[in-house]
Amino acid sequence: MSVRLGALQRGHRHRLREILDATSVFRESEIDVALELFDEVFAAGPARAPYDPGDGVASYEFVGSFSRDDQLVGYVCYGATPGTDRTYDLYWIAVHPQFQGEGGGSRLLGEVERRLREREARMLVVETSSRDEYSDTRRFYETRGYTQAARITDFYAPGDDRVIYTKPFPAPQPSPTERGVIAK
Repeated sequence: MSVRLGALQRGHRHRLREILDATSVFRESEIDVALELFDEVFAAGPARAPYDPGDGVASYEFVGSFSRDDQLVGYVCYGATPGTDRTYDLYWIAVHPQFQGEGGGSRLLGEVERRLREREARMLVVETSSRDEYSDTRRFYETRGYTQAARITDFYAPGDDRVIYTKPFPAPQPSPTERGVIAK
């Protein structure tokens, strides 16, 4: 299946909830947080502008993955981390189980990384759970170049550690002209 990436809109909230429920890994409290982020961005209409590092307020950006018949099948939410130098957090990524294994999650994550490279981001931070249900999720990040940077034992609950992955983005290299090299 080929998917197209696109912007989410306020009307996608119900489908987003369906996707989160269908994955069967998120707790109800986690789904509530995901929907709160969505509501914060879309409650007043179109999505707000991306985070402005100068205002110090967190902002969330969303990208949807759509099937050929324009059904929302997955989404990602990310944003700049306030108080940091070009560090971003990946807050949510979910693909409906009927569409998993077809590259939709990789396309969503790839789009986030592409956008962050354009902004000359330094790093993307991902947080996930150590529960067995998240083993495929952890493998997903590891196979895409993310490295486990920290693990906080019993963070979410006894036996449920917080696992933090990071992926640095190399600083863009200046062109020969920018470096002062003149071709002869």
